[in-house]
Amino acid sequence: MDSTSANKSRVKGAELLSGIGAVVLGAGLGVLFSNFLKPYALPVLFVGLAAHALGMFMKHQYEKASASARVWWAEALYWVCWLALLAVAAYILVDFLRK
Repeated sequence: MDSTSANKSRVKGAELLSGIGAVVLGAGLGVLFSNFLKPYALPVLFVGLAAHALGMFMKHQYEKASASARVWWAEALYWVCWLALLAVAAYILVDFLRK
């Protein structure tokens, strides 16, 4: 692995760690303020899902257009994330239809 590829891999790892930290922080805040935020749960989930999906898609398109090397595990996480987003969207839809 050349230094450019190694650096890109380190950057991807740092981005992943940062993203996981943001998720854990958000989950902790949600638990802390759960009673207050409950009426807003579905709209917040939808906005978060849409923003994350759009940002993830745009980043993937930019990376595909660049000539830089791609990291295999980042590509795998990209598709795993899409599956998770579909599961969250299905949950939101089922919860909405139940009401």
